Amino acid sequence: MSKFLYHAHKLVFLRAMSLLGLSYIVLAVGGVLIVGTFSHVLAQETKQITSGESARQNQTSSVVLLPKHKRPIAEERLESLFNTESISYLLNHNEDALRRGDVSAGYYVAEQAFGNLVPALKPLRERLANHGFSFELTYKGEAMGNMSGGLSKGMDYTHEVRIAMLFDLGRLTKWEPLNGWFLHGIVMNREGRQVGWDHVGERNVLLTEVWSIHGPAAARLADLYAEKSFLNNRININLGRIALTHTYSTSVLLCTFMTMCSAPMAIREPAGWSVYPKTSWGGTFRIRPTRDLILRTGVYRIGPKAADNTGWAWGSEPSTGIQTPVELTWEPFFGARNLPGHYKIGYGHDTSPYADMIGTIPPAFAGAVHKHKEKARDTFYIEADQMVYRSHGQHQMAGGYVLAGFVHNTPSNSTFSNEFYAGASLLGIIPGRPFDRFGVMYSYYQLSPRTTYGQQLRQMAGMSMGEYVNAPQTHSAILEAYYGIPIMPGLVVTPEFEYMMRPGETSVIPNAVLAGLKVISAL
Repeated sequence: MSKFLYHAHKLVFLRAMSLLGLSYIVLAVGGVLIVGTFSHVLAQETKQITSGESARQNQTSSVVLLPKHKRPIAEERLESLFNTESISYLLNHNEDALRRGDVSAGYYVAEQAFGNLVPALKPLRERLANHGFSFELTYKGEAMGNMSGGLSKGMDYTHEVRIAMLFDLGRLTKWEPLNGWFLHGIVMNREGRQVGWDHVGERNVLLTEVWSIHGPAAARLADLYAEKSFLNNRININLGRIALTHTYSTSVLLCTFMTMCSAPMAIREPAGWSVYPKTSWGGTFRIRPTRDLILRTGVYRIGPKAADNTGWAWGSEPSTGIQTPVELTWEPFFGARNLPGHYKIGYGHDTSPYADMIGTIPPAFAGAVHKHKEKARDTFYIEADQMVYRSHGQHQMAGGYVLAGFVHNTPSNSTFSNEFYAGASLLGIIPGRPFDRFGVMYSYYQLSPRTTYGQQLRQMAGMSMGEYVNAPQTHSAILEAYYGIPIMPGLVVTPEFEYMMRPGETSVIPNAVLAGLKVISAL
């Protein structure tokens, strides 16, 4: 095991170095100017770091640092269109002060590492940011083993090395028309295997986050989009290559769970939602109608999931339709402790033609059973999370939450017709460990009834029900628990537990018990 981890981490760092080189392909805009800026800043900062001044200044760093922003969060900069509130007016009359002072947590789980492994680089980061460039190099590794049940005992390892970049185009170019324009870019490496496929017998629900629906990728280009706010920060737009699950049906709380990041499985599975790291050409439009409401919508070009696992082959990328999601979020504060909540309702319409999930109809039933015509797919979801106590801070992750959600897809042409989840994410439940986080989540998955019906027909006819299918598939469920431990600034270690009920969405394979470890580090 130790030898395996040694070679795995050695591979991680080698790939990290290669990613740093590949990532600069993203610097097509303002490339010459950026290199000149870097050279000037690096020369100055090298002298400071060599003298030891920066290292001494950062010796006081500790793991209790509050979350900090690795890149701008659009909703924070949004001003309301109307200087009023919706039903939050009935809850708290100090809404304005609360909303300005409440710090939003970043999307990426890696940012919960609260700092960086190399604090001596802080002065360099600050000077680069002042010149218009910010970056984060993060590593996320997941090792999960099946200890009982499923198909076999065994462990799989998977990792992600990612560099996320933010360019302030106005500062970089010194050109006034570009003031307020930002360019976001992410390049990553993903390697490993999926424990659900190899040892559990689960092919629909992913039991680890990093492996993702799209499998390994040597150097994948994910997000690459421009951002701009207008009308005194009352309207925010994103244009370019966008992962929809960075905007819709997601939260930092969901992404603390392996089985839920970066969105519920019923959202991630349909091709129309271009789940991270897959991206789609499109644009996102955000407004805050009142101080406690946020509206997100957009139009995105959709293609098959299996096409282009690198993110670079834009010219050969096929298109099947258009996705038009809309999401409304209510963000109230409750009680004397000003406990924040997030209540979402969303809808998405994908115009791509999707086939009936019934599959092949046996000849014996061909006269009585007919396939539905290909048609578009709709998704509806409702999600909520509510802080129930505060602990060690005023930001949005300083406390314990309960959360729940429901997702419904068009049943006849979707893998998952319904998904329900409920859980809790609790901070500091063990005395003396105020910044550890414990999470538990139950999630239920129902497959399309047309899938079940087709498999039943083929079973009665003595035909194969499909690859890896050993009985008509109906539903499955997962109980997941984790305990996140911040070891030092920039490093979080999280033991994980999963209990998979009805692997393969049948009762044929025994329920599986899995345990593992997730490591998140930020340079």
